[in-house]
Amino acid sequence: MNKLVGLLDSVIANATDTEIESKALAGTAEVRRVEVADETELPAWFDEVDAIIIWHQVKLSAVSLRRLRRCGIIVRNGVGYDNVDIKTAGALGIAVANVPDYGTEEVADHAMALTLALLRHLPPLLAQTRSGGWDWKVVEGQVPRLRDMTFGIIGLGRIGTAVALRAKAFGFKVVFYDPYLAPGVEKALGLTRADELSDLLRMADVVSLHCPLTEETRGMIGRKEFNAMKPGSFLVNTARGGIVDQEALKEALRKGIVAGAGLDVVTTEPPNDPELVGMENVLLTPHAAFYSRESFIECRRSSALIVKRFFETGKVLNLVNGESLMPKTR
Repeated sequence: MNKLVGLLDSVIANATDTEIESKALAGTAEVRRVEVADETELPAWFDEVDAIIIWHQVKLSAVSLRRLRRCGIIVRNGVGYDNVDIKTAGALGIAVANVPDYGTEEVADHAMALTLALLRHLPPLLAQTRSGGWDWKVVEGQVPRLRDMTFGIIGLGRIGTAVALRAKAFGFKVVFYDPYLAPGVEKALGLTRADELSDLLRMADVVSLHCPLTEETRGMIGRKEFNAMKPGSFLVNTARGGIVDQEALKEALRKGIVAGAGLDVVTTEPPNDPELVGMENVLLTPHAAFYSRESFIECRRSSALIVKRFFETGKVLNLVNGESLMPKTR
């Protein structure tokens, strides 16, 4: 008998069909979509799924996870997995996996696009030309030479490394902070390593975030960190909104400690912060950094194939809760 895979999406749907997932799981599982605003709206049939593929908007807390009678694996359709209670899942014998490499190029490109738009002051230039003007002096004295600047990266994983290589190509001096990387990575890539986060913040003209949202990183960039940044520097976040204290960011922007911010993610999505959205020195995109036609297809297919492999072999690719995963007893 075929397995049942629940494809959990938001009412603001990422995809409106199951064509890619159903094709990948043909002969192995039925794929059934559900679109909800909140996990409390999950239908009764969801309790009987053998696997879940989940997008990022809807959370699966301990309450919902304990409803699952047969589920053996949850695959986050993307890189971050902070919307799933992975410890509770592990205690229940449910493996949690992600797709860490599908959008590496896209997120890195988007981080650089936000950086260049901020440093080259594209918004005021575009606004002026659209209003009928044609005068470069609207940004006179505000546009720096990139080759004189330091680009700081927090989290040198797949995406952070891709951003580092792009920043080097533009002539930035690149410095990174990642306490979990073994010594020598900086030599292999020709980068400068900061031993402490405060060291990076003090040196960088641009700070770009590329770490996951965990208990350790939640609110990691707050008032203390903004005050440690070089005055007039820029913040780019294509990782997770919760890494940044949003109130502290607005304060830093108002004071000019941070000259501008390029944000693809915010604390609450869609944003419910009119002040942040309306700030002229903030470039805000709707969690779109992951997207290209190709990456979208790749992500969906990869998630389905992780489920297929689990059903066929019991092995979990990209397991993220291995430390808490207990043998399934139900």
